Amino acid sequence: MRILITGANGLLGNNIARLAQDRGLSIASISRSDGANRAFRGMDIEVFPVNLVDRRRLATVFENQFDVVIHCAASIHIGWKFVEQGMQVNRDGTQYLLEEAGKRGIKFIHVSTVNTLPVGTRDLIVDEETKGGGQILCNYVVTKMAAERLAVAAAAAGQDVVIVHPGFMVGPWDWKPSSGRMLQALQGFAPVSPSGGCTVCDPRDVAEAILNAIDRGVSGRHYILGGENMMYLDLWRRICEALGKKGPLTYMRSPGRILAGTIGDVISRFTKQELDINSAAIRISSQIQWFSSQRAITELGYKPRPAIDSIRDAVAWLRENNLLKVPVHG
Repeated sequence: MRILITGANGLLGNNIARLAQDRGLSIASISRSDGANRAFRGMDIEVFPVNLVDRRRLATVFENQFDVVIHCAASIHIGWKFVEQGMQVNRDGTQYLLEEAGKRGIKFIHVSTVNTLPVGTRDLIVDEETKGGGQILCNYVVTKMAAERLAVAAAAAGQDVVIVHPGFMVGPWDWKPSSGRMLQALQGFAPVSPSGGCTVCDPRDVAEAILNAIDRGVSGRHYILGGENMMYLDLWRRICEALGKKGPLTYMRSPGRILAGTIGDVISRFTKQELDINSAAIRISSQIQWFSSQRAITELGYKPRPAIDSIRDAVAWLRENNLLKVPVHG
């Protein structure tokens, strides 16, 4: 079996590629990076350095023979700016991939996110059948929703498309880094955490479930790949413990959230970039985003491990690859 993975240099894509290789599968990747990227070190992988929005060159990639496409690549920006750029990658890139796969009858696994699903509460654990809304319609959310709608429509039209929704992934092979940026930030002073909660999962477990979905995933079906549901205060304290430093004392209250978001938005208005701390990021991290992965556990053999194991492994891996400071003792 030959698998085409988009974004195999990213956290999830790299874990999928390495696990697929361990299973003896033939792997290739569409990536903006070429095969010399350190993320591909030690791997037998064919890399096509093609931009997802380059439709003509993308079509030439599919002249090679593939059995499955796993679409992990995405533009991830939690903010209000650059929506059109996000649409080009997340919506248009997904459309082009679906069209090329559909022409050839190739199974397509679309990696969405739990951020496209309804927002729950401490008393409402969201699953694939939960109705509602509550999402903060920032760049990442609206562009991933647009991409997911295309995947749903393709499945409804008869194409073999499975849609998975990973939670907040923490683990090894985080080259860019992705969630590792949070770990890097928590090496500094962090007296307060966000006030919301998330579902914490490991990219190795998510990768295994996605590869299982090749044979076991039902077309048109959604699968939540979450894990341990926890408040950010608890998550940050566990991360800080693994880093060997003191964790936050409490979570950010409403006045602080409003002030931090407003300051971030004002500064971002006058720059070509947008600060990581902005009102969209503050609002999302104030929500309770807790999910049930029971469908994936039952149908895909998904086995989420304890969050603390993922955190410790992520810290160790980041340090081994000089992406995290080594603590000085004594």
